[in-house]
Amino acid sequence: MVLSAFWIISALLALAVTALLVLALLRGRALAADPAAAYDVQVYRDQLQEVERDVARGVLTEAEAERVRVEVSRRLLDADRTARAAEAEATAPRGLSIAAAVCTGVAVLAGAFGLYWTLGAPDYPDMPLAARINAAEELLAARRQAELEAAAADSMPEITPDARFAELMDRLRTAMEENPDDPQGLELLVTNEARLGNFAAAYAAKQRLNAVKGDDVTADDYADLADLMILAAGGIVSSEAGTAIDRALALDPANGAARYYDGLLHLQVHRYDLAFSTWDRLLTDSAPDDPWVAPVLAQMPQVAQLAGVRWTPPSAPPIVGPDSPGPTQGDIDAAADLTPEERDQMVRGMVDGLAERLATDGGPPEDWARLIRALGVVQELDRAGAIWTEAQTVFADAPEALDLIRTAAQLAGVAE
Repeated sequence: MVLSAFWIISALLALAVTALLVLALLRGRALAADPAAAYDVQVYRDQLQEVERDVARGVLTEAEAERVRVEVSRRLLDADRTARAAEAEATAPRGLSIAAAVCTGVAVLAGAFGLYWTLGAPDYPDMPLAARINAAEELLAARRQAELEAAAADSMPEITPDARFAELMDRLRTAMEENPDDPQGLELLVTNEARLGNFAAAYAAKQRLNAVKGDDVTADDYADLADLMILAAGGIVSSEAGTAIDRALALDPANGAARYYDGLLHLQVHRYDLAFSTWDRLLTDSAPDDPWVAPVLAQMPQVAQLAGVRWTPPSAPPIVGPDSPGPTQGDIDAAADLTPEERDQMVRGMVDGLAERLATDGGPPEDWARLIRALGVVQELDRAGAIWTEAQTVFADAPEALDLIRTAAQLAGVAE
């Protein structure tokens, strides 16, 4: 019923607009006919009437009046011919006017409904806020982790470890079967199953580890669990992952990773308003080198559009960390007075400085990860990819360091 009423009202409005356009075409006379000629006709008619009044008042004799009548009449006839000729030239043939009217009506109606059919949602019912909230909750509840994992199984990359690593993993798995509550062993199992792309096994181990920790479990533990579950589901936030996110935020509402995934959850269940507000606040509260900043910035223009919000991307801030050399507080204060172009140049200068320092003196894996993320933010993906390739050689014997850098490379979009 609601949909029928919508189409009826839309059709009536479209027909009303079309009718106005058609009537304008069928009037048969152009509004642009020569107004000067028509004005002259009226002037000469007034002059003839004035002549009669002058005769009556005795101002003109009958002979003088006759001469004036002849001259004014001649001019009146000339002006009338000019006016009629201009009107005839401006008037389109009736057949042509009817054809133009029909084409205009068809174009307006077809264009209006065709545009709505392409850009609108013809079969989408009216949804008040309460209905949208219920639909989002139902969509999330229907996203079961096991089903998502099964659907994503074919798209997961196959990672074949070398023989030595495979042997060590078999021994670790066997050891954990014999001693399933060993926290250190569970930590190793989580990390190495994730390195192999076995995210389902990794989050299962993480769930066990969180249970073993008991009251010592942290917001980061639940955020990491959600991360592994989302990876196992091919990037989709399941209802179970949503529960892990909620537990992380309950322990620490400021947890950045959990807030990022909370925004992603809202985005995937079409609550674009909550996704935008969640990520907008997250950007405000985050340091420029936090790992979620780059993916949020990449998605925010589309999220803002879907939420119906006008959003201006923040100016690129300095890419620095607590342990890396960077600008002083005075430099940061001074940057507030720079133009966006000058600020972007300043950021790129800092990125280049960090790259030069690592190339010359080397540095810890945190700095390599920071550089890759920074290059991703300024959209220098070729350089980010080259740094990631070099890091795989430099940290080949340090798997934990390489995992840290790989995460940054994935966020920058230069690693699988």
